[in-house]
This record gives sequence, C-alpha cells and structure tokens, in this order.
Amino acid sequence: MNGHRTEELVIVGGGLAGASAACILGREGRSVLLLERDVGARHKVCGEFLSVEAQTYLARLGIDLDALGASRISHLRLYHRGKKAEAELPFLARGLSRKILDEALLEKAISHGAQIMRGVTVRSITADERASWVDAGSLGRVRAETLFLASGKHDVRGAKRPISGSINDLIGFKMHYRLSEQQRTALDGAIEVILFDEGYAGLQLIEGGVANLCLVVSQRGFEQAGKSWDSLVNQVTRECPPVADRLRNAIALFERPFSIFQIPYGFVHHPDWTEPGGLFRLGDQMGVIPSFTGEGMSMALHSGYIAASMFLRNGRASTDFHRKMAANVRQQIRLAFLLNKAARFGPGQAVLFHLCRTWPSLMRQVAAFTRIRVGSIHKTAALS
Repeated sequence: MNGHRTEELVIVGGGLAGASAACILGREGRSVLLLERDVGARHKVCGEFLSVEAQTYLARLGIDLDALGASRISHLRLYHRGKKAEAELPFLARGLSRKILDEALLEKAISHGAQIMRGVTVRSITADERASWVDAGSLGRVRAETLFLASGKHDVRGAKRPISGSINDLIGFKMHYRLSEQQRTALDGAIEVILFDEGYAGLQLIEGGVANLCLVVSQRGFEQAGKSWDSLVNQVTRECPPVADRLRNAIALFERPFSIFQIPYGFVHHPDWTEPGGLFRLGDQMGVIPSFTGEGMSMALHSGYIAASMFLRNGRASTDFHRKMAANVRQQIRLAFLLNKAARFGPGQAVLFHLCRTWPSLMRQVAAFTRIRVGSIHKTAALS
C-alpha cells in the first residue's frame, strides 16, 4: 500500500498503561512510537489513589513520588447516612493527580528513546496475524508489527471490547477543590469513601494539598438527582453531613467537572482463537475494576509492565499475555464487581456499612483481597 509508514512497535494511548510499556520497551532499546490524542497534559476522571503495588511499579520505572509532591494516605473512612466506620489501611498509599503522573511517565519514556506523537486521534484498527493497521487521522495509516492498545475506557473502531455482563450504566465525575485549612487538616492522611443513593464517592488529598472528589453514580441516580453536577453534590452532602463540612467554603478548581459515561466495571478480556497475534490490550482495554477499590492505577501499570516484559521474552504472543493478565486480575475484579453491585443500592449499602462498622478489619481485608498479588509482581519482575 502507498502512503503509509511501518513501525516495529506502536502504542495507542499515553496513560499509565501505555506510558509504562513505552518506558520498558524504550529502556531495552526497542523502537517505540506512542500515539496520544491529547496535545498536552490534562486531567482525567480517576480516583488518583496509588496503592503499594502501583508505587512498586513506579519506583521500578524511576518515578519519584516525593519529588512530584504525592500525598500520604494511611486511613480509610467509610460514611453512610452521616455515620462513620474507620480503619487503618494495610499499606501506606499515595495521592497524585493523573495530570502530573502521566506526564512524568511520558517524559521518562522519551528519556528512554520512545517517540511520542501528541494530538493524534486513532480512528480505527484492523489486524491480522502479520501486523496491525492503525488509521491515525492526520498522521495517515501506520503499519505496526506489534500493537499495544492502551486507549483507556475509550474503544477504537475495529478493536472494541465485548463488554456484555459488565455494569455499564454508570457515570463517573471528578472535581478538584481547594479546601479550607481546617478541613484540609481533617482530611490529611485519609481517604474518605461515601455511600449515597445509587452511587458512591471518594475524597482524598493529592499534591499541593488539593482535594480530589471522584464520584460514580448510576444513570438513573443522576437523573433522579436533577441531571446536574451541583444537584448531585447537594444530594451527597445532604446524605452525608461530614462531606458537607469538607466542602463548605471550598473553591472548585475546574469550571465544570470531568466526566465519563458507561464505565464497563467488571469487564475482563478473554482471548479466543479468532484474536490476531501481536495486539496487546493494556489497562482498561484488558480489565476494568470498580474504582472504589483504589486498584485501577495499579492494574494499568501492571498490564503495561507485564505486556512489555512478555513481548521482550516471547515476541508477538499476545494471547499468552492476555491469559496471564486475566489470571492475575480475574478474582480481584470479580470480588470488586460484586461489592460494587451491593454498594450501589440502599439495602446493600446498609449491610455493607454495618459489617464494616462492626468489624473494621473487614475494610482492611477487602483492601487486601482486591489488590494485585505480590507474587504476580515478583513474577513480572523476573520476566524483564
């Protein structure tokens, strides 16, 4: 074909999964082209909670969280109807915005020789056993000998995820706030999870003492709340007075909240014999864990790390990667999926909160059971 370019390795998406894979492949001297649709750093809908597993991967990639100003989080507070249950986390977590972290990873990938092209929107993908063809808009058609698809929750035509069986009527929102000094001090060191009718929210500090409010609600719940961000926040603060205290006199840092629709929680990619070789699905293209677990960022980094490591060892055998990755995350996503269904509605929320308040150690166990297993991380390290 005329008018196309051929690349050894192409990564679609410069988020945590794509950027981490680019870092590893570039570090090993491989020719990497990463296509990112955003022209510059931007915020994304995300809880911005870094578990100990995520921190492990970032440290191996040379990312200094202290230098980036990440907050420290050691406690979990669970609220329901104004009542509180609290427990110490089984690890020290960190809080850092995706805008800062994603850019740090992309800069690290560039330092390892990866080529980053920004402002490129991938319109479609076609693949066979020999290569993948990427329609990259203004860039033209790119022939990728191996393709890493890390487009997050956004599907690309020709490579859409089969998401049947997942929860896909959810809407995610994110807003950053500058809290009063008193409320910032009260929140410091904790992540607060709030159960409200038809959804839940998480509130924590990130860099610079900024508070991130990340909220997930069903489409029906959003409509019942008045179909606006302000009315939804008013509902949450009415149901949970402590959150009303946090946000009193707070300054919203965005003109409007960031949002994403139809999040396919519970999705896990299962390869079959029709799947072309040499197309690796990373991050949310591989599996989507409910956000209240705080493990989404870790799973994205895990997928980028293990995909790059397995490619360096086994070449284009992407099916082997998908099977291994599914085995690593299937149980965690399944447990979080069931808890997410319970946490959406009043009766389930009441039972869940009662159990957590009666046995605070249950919150620690849930936090532990929805994590990537330490053994999986060690095995991944052995591959690279």
